[in-house]
Amino acid sequence: MKRACLLAAGLLVLSSACGLTSGSPMVDDVKPGSIGGGEPLKGASLTVTSKEFTEQLILGAIMGIAFEAAGADVLDRTGIQGSIGAREAVKSGDADGMYEYTGTAWITYQGNSEPIADPRAQWEAVRKADLKNGLTWLAPAALNNTYALAMNAANFKKYGTKTLSDVAALSHSNPGAVTLCVESEFANRADGLPGMERAYGMSVPAKNITQMDTGIIYTQVKKGSCTYGEVFTTDGRIRSMNLTVMQDDKKFFPNYNAAPEINSKTLKKWPAIEKVLDPITKKLNNTVAQELNARVDVDGEDPHQVALDWMKAEGLVKEG
Repeated sequence: MKRACLLAAGLLVLSSACGLTSGSPMVDDVKPGSIGGGEPLKGASLTVTSKEFTEQLILGAIMGIAFEAAGADVLDRTGIQGSIGAREAVKSGDADGMYEYTGTAWITYQGNSEPIADPRAQWEAVRKADLKNGLTWLAPAALNNTYALAMNAANFKKYGTKTLSDVAALSHSNPGAVTLCVESEFANRADGLPGMERAYGMSVPAKNITQMDTGIIYTQVKKGSCTYGEVFTTDGRIRSMNLTVMQDDKKFFPNYNAAPEINSKTLKKWPAIEKVLDPITKKLNNTVAQELNARVDVDGEDPHQVALDWMKAEGLVKEG
C-alpha cells in the first residue's frame, strides 16, 4: 500500500519532505460536471498534496482534478513520505490542501491520547483545535480508514463471528479458534491489540498471535493460516479477497474519517473551494475507497487515472 515519493502520474515528486522542492502541473482535460460550475476558482494557482500510500494518492488526485474543473491551475505535490510532511506543507502554505484523517490529527498531531467515539464530534474537535494552526477542516467523509479484524469466507462460515464481541466470546469458549495475524506496531500500541483485548475482555494467548508485515497479513488470512488478521477498513484487498470485517461494536478503534484540510489563508482568498469539494467528499465512503484502492493495489492501475475515471463516472467532472 505504501509508495515511495511518487506523483500520482508516476513522476518523482519534488517536495520538502523528500528533501526536494518542486512539483508537476496537473494537465487533465476536464471541465465542470456537477461540481465547478461557473469555474469559481478561475485565476487561482493551487497546490495539492498527500501522503505516499495508495488511498492518499487517489484522494490527492481527486482534490486536484476538482480544482482544475473549477478553473484553477493546479500543482501536484502528492506523495510526500511520512505522516507529517504533507500536513506541514499545508500548514506552512507550501501546499493549499489535502485530504487528512481526523484520528491522525487528533492523536498524532494534536497530542491527544483518548479518541472521541462519535465521528462528527471527533471532526469538530479536530477542526476547532486546528484553526489556531492556520488550517481549516471542511466537512468529513463517511470514509473511515481505521483498524479492524477480518477473516476469510471459510472461517466466517465455520465460526460465524460478526463483531469483536463475538470474537471475544469465541476466545473464551474455544481458545484455539482465535489466532491472530497482526503488525508489530498494532501488537504493541494502546489503540491496537492490547487496548482491544482490554476493551472487549478478549483472551488470546501469545502463542496464538503472529506478527508480520501488513501485506502478508492479507494473504495469510485469505489462506486461513490465521483466523483473524488486522486490516485497514478501506483496503482494496478486503473486497478482492472476499474477507469479512468484524464490526467494532464497542467503538474502540479511533475514527479516521477523511476530510479536506485547507490552508486557512487560501480558503479565505478562495472560499469557493468548500462548495467545490463538499459534493465530492459526500460520495466518499469505505465501499468506494475499497473499490478505488483495489484498482491500484490489486489491478496495478495508476492512482491519478483511477481518480479521474471515478470522477467522470460520477458526473463530477466532464471531458474537456
